[in-house]
Amino acid sequence: MNMNNQDLVDIKDVCVDKTLPKEKRIEEYVKQIKDPYRFRCGKFTVSVSFSDNGLSLEDCVAGIIV
Repeated sequence: MNMNNQDLVDIKDVCVDKTLPKEKRIEEYVKQIKDPYRFRCGKFTVSVSFSDNGLSLEDCVAGIIV
């Protein structure tokens, strides 16, 4: 999915209820951010990629919201 930078969700606007169970927090984060591989952080566009032997996206997101 190609989006203009202005159409990307700003991660600063994402708010996940930390009292939810882990799985629900992850679901809520993905629902709000829409594309966890590409989003904005203020005026910056963040594009996520991983090496073949690095952490998975799930591990990285879990580290942010857990």
